[in-house]
Amino acid sequence: MELGSSARAHGVRLLALESVDSTNDEARRLIEAGERGPLWIVAARQTRGHGRLGRAWISPVGNLHASFVLSDFGENAVAPQLGFVAAVAALRALRNSAGAAARFAVKWPNDLLLDGAKLGGILLENVSVPTGDARAPRASVAIIGIGVNCAAAPGGLPFDACALASIGPDAPLAATLFTHLSDALVETLELWRRGEGFAAIREAWLADAAYIGDRIRVELPRETVEGRFETVDATGRLVLATRDGARVVEAGDVSLGPRQTTAGGVA
Repeated sequence: MELGSSARAHGVRLLALESVDSTNDEARRLIEAGERGPLWIVAARQTRGHGRLGRAWISPVGNLHASFVLSDFGENAVAPQLGFVAAVAALRALRNSAGAAARFAVKWPNDLLLDGAKLGGILLENVSVPTGDARAPRASVAIIGIGVNCAAAPGGLPFDACALASIGPDAPLAATLFTHLSDALVETLELWRRGEGFAAIREAWLADAAYIGDRIRVELPRETVEGRFETVDATGRLVLATRDGARVVEAGDVSLGPRQTTAGGVA
């Protein structure tokens, strides 16, 4: 694994591991020991990869398992926007390394799709750390976990999954994709500008969003909401047109057709 030239120019560092329980968990341990980034942690293999809500993420050798540590991202209120930043960067990296621009898409809130099947996911976490400043004693360090099925996709899931290898012999290896991703993320973070540029990130995300205009269902902890996917609002929340009017959703599992839940995120 190697960083791209833009990432290196921005002072990004790389920790490449052969095996780890979870790159996000390793990032958390490093942050608790004083790490503040910008740092990529990449592992050839994860033994306990996990996604959103603790769901298992199968992590065979040949796939991309990576987490980015970032402390200098502005106010805590804008931290959730980093999921959209990561998604835009991931799609740019996929297209720069694999082409087939029309085949990639993003699925709210954190999935990467290839031909409609799940290709990868994003898991955003924050770690609260002491600052030593009595006026603001705590600060947040962000962990952006990104996983992509490069060589193989798991089977037996309640949704379709695929791997980059399905593109054919020109499909990029995980190392190639990572180099492009490391550059795309620093460039997308510059566009985002600690939240000031979120409108541009949102526009780029919507241009690649799956299911816009379609009827979808969103599984929430205590209910299922159905409606037409209208947009994401200025803060990144899903906006549904339902029989009872507009419904704004902050987090949930999105699916089409028969009831099925999609696992999200990876680290």
